[in-house]
Amino acid sequence: MHAQGAVHVFDSFECAMHRMAPVCEHCGCRIIGRGVQAGGRFFCSAQCASNAEDRGEALADRA
Repeated sequence: MHAQGAVHVFDSFECAMHRMAPVCEHCGCRIIGRGVQAGGRFFCSAQCASNAEDRGEALADRA
């Protein structure tokens, strides 16, 4: 897998997810599947984005 200019090799999909998946900026969980983006930041759910104190703009659905 290529990411951020580096090559990463994993022996399982689970290891790749834990290493490469973005982290919710409110609760800290790994975002596996759908998430939301607000103010250039990633969140696991609209609830976490709404709870973030300084998100600065409306939610953007990336679908």
